[in-house]
Amino acid sequence: MPVFFRQAHKATLLFLSIVLAFVPFGAAEAAGISIVRDAETEKMIRDYATPIWRAAGLVPSAVQVHLVLDPSINAFVAGGQHLFINTGLITQVDSPMELYGVIAHETGHMAGGHLARGGEAMGKLALPYYASMIAGLGAMIAGAGDAGMAILAGGAQVAQRSVLAYSRQQEGSADQAGATYLQRAHLSGKGMLELFEQFRDQEALSTTSQDPFVRSHPISEDRLASLQQRVKASPYYDTPDSPQSIHEFRMVQAKLNGFVDDPSTTFNRYPKSDQSDFAHYARAVAYHKMGANDKAQAELAPLISKMPNDPYLWELKGQIEYEGGKVDASIPSYKMAHSLDPNEPQISLALAQSMLATDNNAYVDDALALLKKSIAGDSSNPFAFYQIAIAYGRQNKIGMAELSTAQYYEAIGSSPDAFMHAQKAQTLLKQGTPEWIRAQDIAMANQPNRE
Repeated sequence: MPVFFRQAHKATLLFLSIVLAFVPFGAAEAAGISIVRDAETEKMIRDYATPIWRAAGLVPSAVQVHLVLDPSINAFVAGGQHLFINTGLITQVDSPMELYGVIAHETGHMAGGHLARGGEAMGKLALPYYASMIAGLGAMIAGAGDAGMAILAGGAQVAQRSVLAYSRQQEGSADQAGATYLQRAHLSGKGMLELFEQFRDQEALSTTSQDPFVRSHPISEDRLASLQQRVKASPYYDTPDSPQSIHEFRMVQAKLNGFVDDPSTTFNRYPKSDQSDFAHYARAVAYHKMGANDKAQAELAPLISKMPNDPYLWELKGQIEYEGGKVDASIPSYKMAHSLDPNEPQISLALAQSMLATDNNAYVDDALALLKKSIAGDSSNPFAFYQIAIAYGRQNKIGMAELSTAQYYEAIGSSPDAFMHAQKAQTLLKQGTPEWIRAQDIAMANQPNRE
């Protein structure tokens, strides 16, 4: 997952793998909330979490995962079944087992219905979710960027510090529930216990020196002792992480480290003498951040040769080509990624964006089909609506282009623009059709206040 900075309309865009980016925007910027999207990281979290959610009686497809661009160790739940995980948690824990433990604990909060207290806290809970709905704005402003990762805005500190001030009783309850879910899923709770023991040692530090997780999830001796007893009683306590799980985890860690760290830090952590898969991945990202795309591709090549069926390696290859100005060359790479994971919305979106960027009208029909498929799998990504508007415009279907533009602006919370484009769409679409009715609904929902 390569990372680099780009200036566009005074917005700084930080692209992680396929599109892990950051751009200031509106209320989210004011609140300092920063949420990012990355298909590979999200898939890993969902793969880890799905058996835990099922053990808790939750429907996995109903749980939304959000990545918070923040180096500190933290995770929290908000607004019902929304799980927020810091990139710092993923890069700093030592094993998949420890990440399982945090996910299980937070699942205990979700399944237990533990809600934040007070109207002000609930208002703050809504901000991360709102921010997640404006994915893709940064790519639109930049005029490029790999759409495999939708951009969200802000910074995470406010949400992390103010959301979910649970009582110690709720924390203990979430621990016990999480341990139960791990056992039901035939997973060890050892990582959960080891991580929480490390957190317990932080409680002697000043609050400014503690990880946010410790501040929002206070760990008492009684709570830890109770958890130790429960976890060690599980018949799966000594079940180790699988080699495949460890490799996947280290790859994602390397990718994230490559994107969030300065290249010099990445090269120190993964020196040229390190020829591991993880080091190649991290250095590929670091070189791409520097604009040294030939070196980035050279680092990526042995990984693709070794793991030719990994869609995220091909996706990253496409990103390096696309963002390096080789748009035509990126299409075969994205096509390969899509063939390996045809149901990943972010890959479908990336391929469609590359097709449309060529200005070759022979690609338009295929790109539009990919975009509709992407929206069907991830309706919360506004950038897909923006690209659909481009595709319809190229087909000279201006009414549909206006409707898609209205949907884009509605998704990012820009009501005046949504209203204006929905009204235009109504004048161009046939009255009474589903598309005309959708435009009417958007116009009514975003009508300016006439008081």
